[in-house]
Amino acid sequence: MGLLSRQRIALAAVLACGLAYFAPATALEAASPDSTHATELPVPSTEPFGLSTSPLTAGALQDKWSALARKLDDERVQLALCDGDRERCASDAALRFLAIVDLGRSREGRARFGEINRAINLAIHPMSDLAQYGEVDVWSSPLATFDRGAGDCEDYAIAKFVALRQAGVSAKDLRIIIMRDVFHGGDHAVAAARLDGHWLMLDNQRMAMVEDSYVRNYRPLFVMDEQHLKKYADPELLAAGPDRDAAPSIAAQPGLIAASN
Repeated sequence: MGLLSRQRIALAAVLACGLAYFAPATALEAASPDSTHATELPVPSTEPFGLSTSPLTAGALQDKWSALARKLDDERVQLALCDGDRERCASDAALRFLAIVDLGRSREGRARFGEINRAINLAIHPMSDLAQYGEVDVWSSPLATFDRGAGDCEDYAIAKFVALRQAGVSAKDLRIIIMRDVFHGGDHAVAAARLDGHWLMLDNQRMAMVEDSYVRNYRPLFVMDEQHLKKYADPELLAAGPDRDAAPSIAAQPGLIAASN
């Protein structure tokens, strides 16, 4: 074999090795999860309405929720004492509240939610904070609400939230939601309970429970659990659609969080 032929063979080998070096790298870049070309799928939110949320750690609404959470802690102690010895319980409000909890404990699943939703709707007379306290936005604990026998939408929602928890529903499956009626104005609060992956709205305006996917014409603003207050990061209008036309919308009450916005 001549010198020229050997040089050509060597050059071909170099070129082949060069292609073998760069081609796998290109393929690896395309397959790598860290590649700039890779598309990451968004993680679905487990909160009601399936929308993403972000923590709200400061502001008037956070202060209001923190103050209420402290009251709820105190009332849990009182409820536990009365639950353990009802004959010596000095609080008529606690006894009436525990009677509703008992109804919930006697049911399972959706029937438990419905029983507590109905019983609290009937136990509390609707009355605005302005009429009761001379203030626009007061969040009352369940025993304070039951002592007065009256409250507005967030008072119903708070009472249902606590009653469901007392009846054995897991904290991870309970929420309080504040929404805005974008058609008629005003804000509305409801309790929400999750069953088999679906969130049901427990509303003081109706006895029937409505799944979140059927709530129309509302913009969810905030969602609360036992420890956290979160703001819907990208609130969307829950507009009527083909699958929602048969479901009635939830009525709003004006001025719910006006002082906190």
